[in-house]
Amino acid sequence: MSNLEISRAERLDQYVVRLQPLLSRSAAVHLIEAGGVVVNGKYQTKPGYKVRPGDEISISFEPSEVEKIPKIDLPIIYEDKQVVVINKPAGVLTHSKGGFNPEATVATWLRGRLAKEYDPTGGERAGIVHRLDRATSGVMICAKTPEALSWLQKQFSQRKVKKTYVAVVQGTFDQPQAIIDMPIERNPRKPQTFRVGANGKLATTEYRVLKSDGEYSLVELKPTTGRTHQLRVHMHHIGHPIVGDEFYGGKPADRMFLHAQELEVTVPSRERKVFTVPLPREFEQWVTG
Repeated sequence: MSNLEISRAERLDQYVVRLQPLLSRSAAVHLIEAGGVVVNGKYQTKPGYKVRPGDEISISFEPSEVEKIPKIDLPIIYEDKQVVVINKPAGVLTHSKGGFNPEATVATWLRGRLAKEYDPTGGERAGIVHRLDRATSGVMICAKTPEALSWLQKQFSQRKVKKTYVAVVQGTFDQPQAIIDMPIERNPRKPQTFRVGANGKLATTEYRVLKSDGEYSLVELKPTTGRTHQLRVHMHHIGHPIVGDEFYGGKPADRMFLHAQELEVTVPSRERKVFTVPLPREFEQWVTG
């Protein structure tokens, strides 16, 4: 049992993260709802419970579990005092979503790399500016300080960041270049997926065909909005699902053929920079034309 000083009204999940900074906010909620937190001798399963001065709180979480997380090395393409830019491999999570997960992610790599510089109050996602799906490879920028995080997140939210992806998709296109302007909403029949729908949020993607062999096409994709699964949903909706994206009708493959190739952003030093990573060899090999 351990307690921190309480100077203001604070939710129980926030308090748990302060006490156990290795837990993400979502993991703290999961832990509370599962009965892992005792307040004044009774299980408290409401994450929104307001912690009061004098409350005795016991948390059933063993920090040594973190030792089970394997160490990983991620390719660094740029680094300064404020940011680090990596080439994320396919198969690596950006960060864990639910309860404590002993899996290496971009977030655990960043936490280990920054050590004392790392802000523990940020939880699992501290330093994560944006995310790439597990199956997507390519360029990612991470913040090394809270100030850098705020600076970069503002650019993403104001759509001042330019992103370029490359994908292998099924079929050939009648138009070699076009803009897809179709709103995206959560699919109520499959809540873990999204779809094009009239009640969705604005979503715009520009595509350009780079190469085609009659069966598959290598395309450049430039999203001007950042909806979840946007490129995957748009490609599926126009009849050209991404190879390997079985979630959205793609042909089975060893990986999902979606790669974040370029990111243009202004770093905290006020310099506008373009970060580019090579296209994985298998992309060119898949489209033989």
